[in-house]
Amino acid sequence: MTNVDFIKNTVDTAAVNILNTLQLLAEDATIPFISRYRKDQTGNLDEVMIEQIAKAQKEFEIIVKRKEAILKSIAEQKLLSAELDQKIRQSFDLQQLEDFYLPFKKKKKTRADVARENGLEPLAKIILDQNENNIDRVASQYLNHTITRKEAALQGARDIIAEWINENIAVRQLLRRLFHRKANITTKAVKVQKETLEAQKFNQYFDWTEPLSKVPSHRLLAMLRAEKEGFVKIKIEVNLENSEESVPDMIAKLLLKAKNGSTPQLKTAIEDSYKRLLSPAISNEALQEAKVKADTNSIQVFANNLRQLLLAPPLGAKRILAIDPGFRSGCKVVCLDENGALLYNETIYPHAPQKEEVMALKKIRSMVNSYKIDAIAIGNGTASRETEFFIKKIAFEKAIQVFVVSEAGASVYSASKIARDESPHFDVTVRGSVSIGRRLADPLAELVKIDPKAIGVGQYQHDVDQAKLKEELDRTVVRCVNSVGININTASRHLLGYVSGIGEKLAENIVRYRSENGPFLERQQLKKVPRLGDKAYQQGVAFIRISDAKNPLDNSAVHPEAYAIVEKMAKDLKLSVKDLLANTAKTALIKPENYITAEIGLLGLKDIIKELEKPGLDPRKSAQVFEFNTNVKTIRDLKTGMILPGIVNNITNFGCFVDIGIKESGLVHISQLKEGFVSDVNEVVKLHQHIQVRVTEVAEERKRIQLSMII
Repeated sequence: MTNVDFIKNTVDTAAVNILNTLQLLAEDATIPFISRYRKDQTGNLDEVMIEQIAKAQKEFEIIVKRKEAILKSIAEQKLLSAELDQKIRQSFDLQQLEDFYLPFKKKKKTRADVARENGLEPLAKIILDQNENNIDRVASQYLNHTITRKEAALQGARDIIAEWINENIAVRQLLRRLFHRKANITTKAVKVQKETLEAQKFNQYFDWTEPLSKVPSHRLLAMLRAEKEGFVKIKIEVNLENSEESVPDMIAKLLLKAKNGSTPQLKTAIEDSYKRLLSPAISNEALQEAKVKADTNSIQVFANNLRQLLLAPPLGAKRILAIDPGFRSGCKVVCLDENGALLYNETIYPHAPQKEEVMALKKIRSMVNSYKIDAIAIGNGTASRETEFFIKKIAFEKAIQVFVVSEAGASVYSASKIARDESPHFDVTVRGSVSIGRRLADPLAELVKIDPKAIGVGQYQHDVDQAKLKEELDRTVVRCVNSVGININTASRHLLGYVSGIGEKLAENIVRYRSENGPFLERQQLKKVPRLGDKAYQQGVAFIRISDAKNPLDNSAVHPEAYAIVEKMAKDLKLSVKDLLANTAKTALIKPENYITAEIGLLGLKDIIKELEKPGLDPRKSAQVFEFNTNVKTIRDLKTGMILPGIVNNITNFGCFVDIGIKESGLVHISQLKEGFVSDVNEVVKLHQHIQVRVTEVAEERKRIQLSMII
């Protein structure tokens, strides 16, 4: 099997598209570049499909490498037969390859090894052949100075047989199918820990059983966390319900060929092999497989949430007054210009215990006027609602929009090296306020500076495979950044680092070049950046934007390699390129088939025409002001049956969490999202969506709020 065959079977896409995609990946083309500017070669594959092809290619390479290692190891032991060599070479299943290798794998000394040393392997073969009726007589022939009793000889032979059964591929496949269909996961409380306060959040799992194949990802991860923290023990067992057969009986059906004096010994070896070797190994395999699926599911939930968070509506280039609210320590206030630069910072004390409301009011009004503020951003942490009420009481000279902004991860950012480098002369409180303000202006540009795990929009993100989580979140950030495009003259090096083909080092060089030479006036200037070669230029240039550039196409998603085509289109319509942009009446007259070249085909041309209609369009919507219920300030104000406005602030497989304007978010369980069955929460709600909810239950002591969504 070739890598193309392997990948074709994996992603089920036409072979020619796969070949072209693999070739582009081999040439170090990035996934955003391939999906956006090489559609004619890939057959219009999107980023997700290209990522699957890249992943399948990586898996293929891992399998090939593992095969080579297995073949080499067995050959070095001089045990590689022609038949085994062929089986290994034809297999593209990692699990099957490991099964082939299991008998040859170096392991700690086993009971079977001891039995072999005592000369009992021939006796084991006689029993396994099932041709001997008087097995006691045969066993007595294998007594020696170490094995002095025939019972010991038979025990040693059974130890060897048990190991052979454990290494039997057919047996292992039988058990895998059985565990896949019939395994239950059971959790039992650890008595010593059961009564502790920390254990109570896992009390659901003190005595729990359900089919492993049906356990939701969030529940499995919760069970595993409970076991890791020592509150429960997990067991994976086959549930045969009312069947009269046991699992060893099923194995015996596979292995027993006759009924004679060898049969009881073989049956005993089967039972021992299952209990001591096979059941622990296959149950662990089943649990690990379920964990991988749960990780994948949970990581995807996190990635979906992160994507929605990063693509949240930006307010845009506005002057913003941002407030990190607080009581005793006061509210930290900063004023930012249109590019997010810090103009001024101040601390006000409008709340208890100081209650300097009049002074605070004067300062806010003065800052709004002095720095020509357009909008106010208030962090949603402690004292958020009180600060919002205070701000909305102020009579400004012009209309000022007031937004409540998520603080998640702001403290992580404010203490980070990135924040120190950006604002070296200010403390963490000022940096936190700056981050809140910049999030309102452009969530994407600000949130890329924070470890995605600190943003708090997932489920059990600390319990999943951290390497896979990082890979998926990095891919998500790259996808978001390149789908929007970035202003090269205002973007931070952290944002630039996610641009297709750029990376961290080139991003630093771009920022350094910009500071030394002033703003970029055209895309061609990128070639003057140190170490930014032709490949990086090709991959990244179309994802950057330059407003007021010499060439208007430099502020669009049209790649420079297509500029000549656009110029020809404009010339044929007797227009300048500038007059063609956003001129839908004229772009409608363009016939793409007239402009096909060897490099750019019909799919690419249609994309170009679409971009000419709305050049540089930001796919994100505009930020909208939201009003919470003014009568609800704490959990104590909630009553069952209340109808409240809310903002979806986290989505999980079991429902969504909703910010209703107090410290605690409420949960809308998946069953309460809408009438009828819902399999995917994202079918109904999106992150940051404004919705109406009904309070169905309030547990004040546990700080838990249950909600239902009003359709």
